[in-house]
Amino acid sequence: MNPPSPHGSASTQSTTLHEPQYALHVEDLTVAYTEEPVLWDIDLDIPPGVMGAIVGPNGSGKSTLIKTCLGLVKPVAGHVRFFGLPHRAVRRRIGYVPQRSSVDWDFPTDAHDVVTMGMYGGLGWFRRPGPAERERAMAALEQVGMQDYATRQISELSGGQQQRVFIARALAQDADLYFLDEPMAGVDATTERVIVDVLKGLRDAGKTVIVVHHDLQTVESYFDWLVMLNVRVVAQGPVRDVYTSENLRAAYGGQIALIETAG
Repeated sequence: MNPPSPHGSASTQSTTLHEPQYALHVEDLTVAYTEEPVLWDIDLDIPPGVMGAIVGPNGSGKSTLIKTCLGLVKPVAGHVRFFGLPHRAVRRRIGYVPQRSSVDWDFPTDAHDVVTMGMYGGLGWFRRPGPAERERAMAALEQVGMQDYATRQISELSGGQQQRVFIARALAQDADLYFLDEPMAGVDATTERVIVDVLKGLRDAGKTVIVVHHDLQTVESYFDWLVMLNVRVVAQGPVRDVYTSENLRAAYGGQIALIETAG
């Protein structure tokens, strides 16, 4: 019999908890595109049960950060843990809403089918969605006010309606942690209110919500946790502590005049 590995088996490593008190723990994370750092030495600790925003100027690495956390981008160094475990061990507990511009909205399917697709990962290879899954998909559409559009082709929906459908898709997963990449970008005021109310409802139910956000004027009213990012982490913590002029200047640099005008 071969001696056990000094580092333990893969299954042992995948179930060894590391910083389990955090919904998201990121340590020493560096990401580079063509040798140019996009994220540099990122350390993050986001507790469970918060509604958090990631803000920063264009090119600061916000979307890259969540894609790296989800295993969609490979880091140069560092590691990520969710509830103390690597992504592969908890992927069914994580929901993700990508930027709307990254989705092929001409794909021939209706809103209800899009939402149902969000449950495929939990069904396994050989099970097809049944009545329970279809009912859950409809309930998720109702949460975002889209039940009347269930049979509408997604290509026929407005931008705000499409965004609601993709949020319903994430809701149908019944995850513990949700990542959303600029969900309020380019939507109408009614859709933005619906999205914010749904996300706050998730937070109030004990879920963790992490949003890449672009509108600094709404940070204080929408979120209770904040990460300011500009390649490095400028500041992180409760909004009341982090959302300061000093941190805004550190994060946005030359754009500070525009930010102060917005504020």
